[in-house]
This record gives sequence, structure tokens and C-alpha cells, in this order.
Amino acid sequence: MQIGSYTIHSIETGSFALDGGAMFGVVPKNLWQKSNPADDQNRIDLALRALLLQSPDKIILIDGGIGTKFDSKRTHIYKINQERENLHQSLAKIGLKVENITDVLISHLHFDHAGGFTYYHNGHLKLTFPNARHYVQEEQWNWALNPSFKDRASFLQEDLMPLKSSGQLLLLQNHELHFPDIELYRMFGHTPAMQLFRIKDKRTSLLFCADLIPTRSHIPLPWVMAYDNHPLQTLKEKSMILSEAVKHKWLLFFEHDPIFSASLVIFDPKKGYLPGTSFTISDFNEL
Repeated sequence: MQIGSYTIHSIETGSFALDGGAMFGVVPKNLWQKSNPADDQNRIDLALRALLLQSPDKIILIDGGIGTKFDSKRTHIYKINQERENLHQSLAKIGLKVENITDVLISHLHFDHAGGFTYYHNGHLKLTFPNARHYVQEEQWNWALNPSFKDRASFLQEDLMPLKSSGQLLLLQNHELHFPDIELYRMFGHTPAMQLFRIKDKRTSLLFCADLIPTRSHIPLPWVMAYDNHPLQTLKEKSMILSEAVKHKWLLFFEHDPIFSASLVIFDPKKGYLPGTSFTISDFNEL
């Protein structure tokens, strides 16, 4: 896919699983399990999907997946699987290595989005993308260092401290990101100052939804995660984004959907916002 100055690739970094009830909040299981069947531990399969933007002078990665730092116990709890797909293999398919990444845009610092930015080598933590500048909102960074009791388990020091000491972390204020053909949106329902990114030109817009709309199933307004700090705020933010997506025919990019990388959105007067034409991983990479 080409949008503006960027060739765009879906980067599959693996899969994991989370509790289906937590992923869909107040939505009854007999509804969500139709599209997202649960295992015997009530977990649903989820992707760990990043987005890569390649221009003549930049190779930008948005988010980095869960990484490889978990021990066997936590790997089992979260059903992490990186044997079939992982970051290095996905980059290699398009002729790239981690050293080629020039910039990393961080939606937020939860471990399933930021864990892939660091790894252990001979017992020491190192940056996965040694030549890249890493961008996150300062408000999100400060929250990650001092989270609430509700979400403190989502932020891991081993993900944060190597970034802090690297000299390659840039803390953003408001909407100050300056990359051509990329527009930044700040969201506050899931976690403070989560960043969404819209890659755009005069004909096409692709919105990286992060955890505002983590899967295709989360397009309907009431389908909001129990993980969100402020679900009513999430509802307002989703309504704004989905309204724009329908009006301007934005393509939504899903970080966690196990089947679909992206989808258009339609509005039904009786049923509200619904998925429109959707694209599997292979479909998206062929657009």
C-alpha cells in the first residue's frame, strides 16, 4: 500500500491471548464469542501487529509488540507464540533489519505494545532498534512511571528504563509530531495520552487505532474493553473517530485482530457503527 510518501507494511510480531471478558467489558460472552471464540481459560487469540512506513529517507515503525523478555510462566499465561511470526522474520520478508529502523512511534507503553523495544543480551537489556529515535507523549511516559492501581501491571520497568537511559527517547507535548503525511490524535479513555496515527494523502487515510479499537469486533460503540481506565471517555473518543472514518472513508488498522488487519466502517441507522469491507493480513499486504 502506498499513501503519501510512504510504502506501508503490516508487521506481524507474533500472537498472544487475553481474557475475553476483559477485552469486551459489559458485552455478554454469548455475543463476543461468535467472532472471538475463547479457550478453556476464557482467553481469546489476539495479534501483536505493528505498522511500518517506508519513505526514501525514513523507515518508521509504529509500536513493537510484546517482545521476548517474558519468562516461561508469563509466556504460558499470555499464550505468547512467536514461532510462526515474529518481528525479525516480518522485517526480513521486506528486506529490512532492526538496524534499518530510523524512528519508532509509540502509541502507549503497555507491555504488549512496548515490550518489543528492548531485549536481553547476555543478561543485559538493549534497544531492539539501536539507530532509532523513539517518540511517546510525555503525559503517557509520566503515567507509566506512576500508574494507577488499576493498570500498574500493564507497565514494566524493563520496558521503560532502557529507553530512558538510551538518549533516544523523545517526549512529545500535545500534537507536536512533525512527519509528512502523518497526523497525530491523543486519546485518554484507555490510558492517558495514547497516540493514534493517521497516514494520509488526498485520496486515502489509514488510521492506526492502537487500543481505542483493538480489533474489528470493537467497532460497535458499546464494545469497550474493561482494561480502559475511563470507558465513558473511550466511548466519546470512539464516536468521534468512527464518525470521521465513515464520513471520509478512512481505513482502520487493527493492532490486535487475529484475522483482519484493517477495515472500512459503515453506519447503520438501527445498528450503529459496523465493520465494512475488511482485509485479512495477506489482503492488506497486497493493497
